[in-house]
Amino acid sequence: MQEIVARIGKRAAGDQCISVGDIVAELGQRSQGPFLLVPGLIGMSPISGIPLVPALLALLIAVFSLQIIIGRSYLWLPDVLAKRTLDGDKVCAGLDRIDPVAARMDRWFGGRLERLSSGIAVRVAALMCLLLSLFVPVFELVPFAGIAPMTAIAAFGLAILVSDGLLMLAALGLTAGTVIFLFQIISQV
Repeated sequence: MQEIVARIGKRAAGDQCISVGDIVAELGQRSQGPFLLVPGLIGMSPISGIPLVPALLALLIAVFSLQIIIGRSYLWLPDVLAKRTLDGDKVCAGLDRIDPVAARMDRWFGGRLERLSSGIAVRVAALMCLLLSLFVPVFELVPFAGIAPMTAIAAFGLAILVSDGLLMLAALGLTAGTVIFLFQIISQV
């Protein structure tokens, strides 16, 4: 994680402004994780209580998941988002605040069961995220129940980002729990 933060910081320091597309390019193959992690984290927040927000997040997750499943090396972004620029100094300041968190993440995650966090395992994780995103509208029948699939999706995103197979297994466990919860919701409807 610190390596990623440093690469983005170096790119931002060299320019007065940096585009979201440039940041994605710096992340390269590892850009897949944040595109699952961030919408998942948003879906875990109180914002998920707003009607249709979880469904919109699920749509974004489905689009990103499909791109991972088909094997895109980096994810496509709409031009409106890819060309959006950020002030280089502000990006560097934000990265300075993130660096200690990245250092802790490097200590806690990564290097465990690496075969479960690369290659076909990433595509399987994306398939799980796609399936979970398809059921988010069902979870919206119960207020804040959408947090369950979003937690599993965020865990998959983090596992891909930090290349941690043990975390990938935990995400699969969260998915199993989410499926059980889904059946409980369906049986009560």
